Amino acid sequence: MTNIPVTPAGRKSMVPPADQLGFGKIFTDHMFVMDYETGKGWHSPQIVPYDQFSLYPAAMVLHYGQAIFEGMKAFKTEDNRIVVFRPQEYLNRFNRSAEILCIPRMDVAVLHQGLKQLLEIEKQWVPGKLGTSLYIRPFVIATDPYVGVKLSDAYKLFIILSPVGAYYAAGFNPVSIKVEDKYIRAVPGGLGEAKTPANYAASLRAQQEAKKEGFAQVLWLDAVERKYIEEVGTMNIFFKINGEIITPALNGSILGGITRKTVLETARHWGMKATERKISVEEVFAAHDQGQLEEVFGSGTAAVISPVGELSWKGRKITINNNQTGETSQKLFDYVTGLQYGKVADKHGWVEEMARL
Repeated sequence: MTNIPVTPAGRKSMVPPADQLGFGKIFTDHMFVMDYETGKGWHSPQIVPYDQFSLYPAAMVLHYGQAIFEGMKAFKTEDNRIVVFRPQEYLNRFNRSAEILCIPRMDVAVLHQGLKQLLEIEKQWVPGKLGTSLYIRPFVIATDPYVGVKLSDAYKLFIILSPVGAYYAAGFNPVSIKVEDKYIRAVPGGLGEAKTPANYAASLRAQQEAKKEGFAQVLWLDAVERKYIEEVGTMNIFFKINGEIITPALNGSILGGITRKTVLETARHWGMKATERKISVEEVFAAHDQGQLEEVFGSGTAAVISPVGELSWKGRKITINNNQTGETSQKLFDYVTGLQYGKVADKHGWVEEMARL
């Protein structure tokens, strides 16, 4: 594949110190863009300066929400390689979201090439401190200027980059989660398994109320029976009961997390029993009462592993593992982050080098 055209930015911004990064507030000098038109397909991939862009007030994304996004990370290893964790998996999931939102499929090879070139240009932006990374945000929006419900005839794709600080600013500590039994987020056959803005907008009300009550996250239940566990607002969820790792099976309303998949594959590789099945909130609380609930943890791109120390449901709060990070949670976190930063040998082919300093 030939190189994608590049328009250099007029000036280079200063890369902030690692302790001033935060999350999602600072962006690199360049971005990847590509357009789609009905009859022409995806065309004109290019790398241009990061900047504002024009959009008609009638653009369909603003009225009917046809949009998708992804999130992955680039890391700097000790030997100055810039690597991305399981990029093909993320790009393939991007296309799965596109199918659900009726957005034309993208050529993953073109996206991969564009990302690789973009990272080569912006490699100095990848912070080197342990816990930091360069967040990668691909997204697509419907740009057809038309007020009426139909499939858009025009789309725009972007990949933007943002250097981010350590997710655990206060350390790798367990969080407190509220089991949500009032609001629902998604149903099988809907948008729940897609990374689309509507899913996150639907979660805001419950999340806001939970935070006012002192909880870090919301744990969603199924929308029909309101008893089967699905996922946390920004993570998949795992329970370790009697030595077995259990996570809700993908049912059409749960996002198929790449870190979720990594946890399952890693646990099985270690000889642990890792099961995907329906699990009710009653079962989890009963396991706690019987002394069998050993650990609870979330998994996701941003946090990798997030130990859960407390679960609250219908006014009853239980404490897991004395509100301490569990052995399995810690082991998984150390292993996956070790792969990402090049401290652990990659025997799975999950880490891809994109650039070198």
